[in-house]
Amino acid sequence: MCVQAFEYLPVGSVSAAVAALAAGGGAARPLSGGTDLIAQLKEGRRSVERVIDLKRIPELNELRVTAEGGAWVGAAVTCRTLNQHRDFIQRFPGVYDSTHLIGGVQIQGRATLGGNLCNASPAADSIPNLIVHRVRVHLMGPQGARVVPVEAFCLAPGRTVLADGELVVSLEFPPSPREFGAAYLRFTPRNEMDIAVAGAAVAVELESGARRFRSLRLALGAVAPTPLLVESAAEQLAGRQVDEAALVLLGALARAAARPITDLRGTEVQRQHLAEVLSIRALRRALDRARGTCTVDALGRPFDHAE
Repeated sequence: MCVQAFEYLPVGSVSAAVAALAAGGGAARPLSGGTDLIAQLKEGRRSVERVIDLKRIPELNELRVTAEGGAWVGAAVTCRTLNQHRDFIQRFPGVYDSTHLIGGVQIQGRATLGGNLCNASPAADSIPNLIVHRVRVHLMGPQGARVVPVEAFCLAPGRTVLADGELVVSLEFPPSPREFGAAYLRFTPRNEMDIAVAGAAVAVELESGARRFRSLRLALGAVAPTPLLVESAAEQLAGRQVDEAALVLLGALARAAARPITDLRGTEVQRQHLAEVLSIRALRRALDRARGTCTVDALGRPFDHAE
């Protein structure tokens, strides 16, 4: 364990957080859930002089489902809160595929989608799902507010588009169209509290009658330096008939797009194979949800994930 001293500064507003981050420069870090940051500090993988606690900021704790069917998720809203929010899960059951996987129940009581995104791990479970849901990231910094599409947020492992003094305020989920379904699957050696060897998220919108794809988005995790939007999948499957040939094509596109490495958790060849298999399986689940044939529990969570 590494012992280091730093200033702990809780703040109650976005403007105060921006000012504190800007004053600290590169030696200041925001604390949302802290499940990544605290571990990095203990292990000596990160050094800071100031930690700004964001959990008391009202805007960052807001979870709101809109009348139009979209949602706003504050950067400090915990995964556990999302997992128990009936309206959000009923609108976005695919997101639960990610939030119920991030650590155990205790970690989910602290971990946040905003923090998981800012940690910018290539293997993050939530980011591929945010990408296929077309989430927009709302930022605030010394130069004011700006909005970034989530697929452009991560630049490299541990590196994002955030400038000095800038923080994530909220994640905006657009309304899901009719006959829409999304799903995320990952492979890990263990079922609980492990890091993905590979992951795949798929979102589909079907044409009336559910026989053709109106649109499709595929995003992969742990097979590239950043979570990866596979643009060729959207280009080649939009308007195509929903059949086994389409699933095979999606798997081939996922394999071709993957740019994995070999490390202690998996080989390059294994990850390419997993990208293909997981994409096909995630598409099957997304299609079930788009067709309304996926069983859910009393909270609207997918039945096969019910606690």
